[in-house]
Parts: sequence; structure tokens; C-alpha cells
Amino acid sequence: MTKQCFDKAIVLIDAANSEDPNRETSEGKNFPRELLYSYRMSDMLQRYAPNADDAMKLAVKAQHILRWKSPRSDYPMNRKGYHQWRAKLYKFHADTVAGLLVNAGYENELIERVKRAVAKQSLKTNPDTQLLEDISGLVFIEHYMLDFVDKHPEYDEEKWINIIRRIWNKMSSGAHQFVLAGHIKLPESLAKLIQKTISEE
Repeated sequence: MTKQCFDKAIVLIDAANSEDPNRETSEGKNFPRELLYSYRMSDMLQRYAPNADDAMKLAVKAQHILRWKSPRSDYPMNRKGYHQWRAKLYKFHADTVAGLLVNAGYENELIERVKRAVAKQSLKTNPDTQLLEDISGLVFIEHYMLDFVDKHPEYDEEKWINIIRRIWNKMSSGAHQFVLAGHIKLPESLAKLIQKTISEE
């Protein structure tokens, strides 16, 4: 029964993320953006924590579920608006995946675990939330940081050091060692800056 629930949940999550109208190309193939993100998250989980249980596999895969339906532009473009957006976004993702897990036949205990992780509750004290944050940070550094840099040419080196430091400080010592051991690919043009920043931490 558990495998049936898991397989159905994966199908439902992938189907939801396949609706993303935004597209991204990777290795010559075109994907719905959030579907590709979920694939990258799952891949990183397998590399970083291959023994993770089904709850974490589902939480990691659903972290950005239907994200395009809650755009940043719906909130004021300032720091307060950003934090309002993030808080609503976490709840939106958590509630969305919870509904899919109910449809997949899961019991409340696993659903609540996934919800807490996806809602980013109790970072540093909830191991599930911390693992999700580690995977998110690793995926961002490997796949998305360079694009983020390209979108913000106005940021100077000090600004980028602060951004890298914030990401690094949210990650666990295990994730730090994973990066330092060379298990993720650093963006070539940013590698020296990333290494400089983390060596100071």
C-alpha cells in the first residue's frame, strides 16, 4: 500500500508541476520550469542523502509545487513585501502538497511531516526542514545562482558575499562538507567568490 501511495503521489506532484507555463531548457530538452526544479531537487537528495525516506522524497519534490500561481509581483516590491510573499508561499506549497497526499491515500502522520518541512517550520531544530533547506541550497548553488547573478547586474561583490553567506548559514555542517568535498558543481564564474565567502565562515 505504501508503494502505491508513493507512486501515486509522485504522479500527482509531477502532473501539477507539468502545468507550469514557464519553460526552461536543460541538456537540450525543454521542460516546465517547476517540473525541472523538482527533478533537480530529487537528484540532489539522492546524491546527498540517498537513504532519505519517502516523506522527505515527497517534500523535496514538492518544495516549489505550483509556485507560478503565487507570483512575487502580487506583493509590494520591498523587504516587507518579500517576507509576506515567502510566508504565504510556504503555506501555499504545504497545503497544496498535503491535498495531493490525501488523494494519494496517505495517512495524516506522514502528511503532517511533509507539510512541516515544505512550510519551512522549525529550521535548525526539525531535521526534515533542515534536510529540505540543505537540498534547496545545494540545488540553488549548482543550478540557479549564475542565472540569479545575471538578473542582478547592479549587485556588487559585497552584496553577493552577503547572499552567499545567508544561504551558507541556513545549511547544516553536513551540507557544508558536501560542498567543500567537491560533490556539487560550482558555477565556474562564481567559484572563486563562493570559495572566498565560505572560507571566511
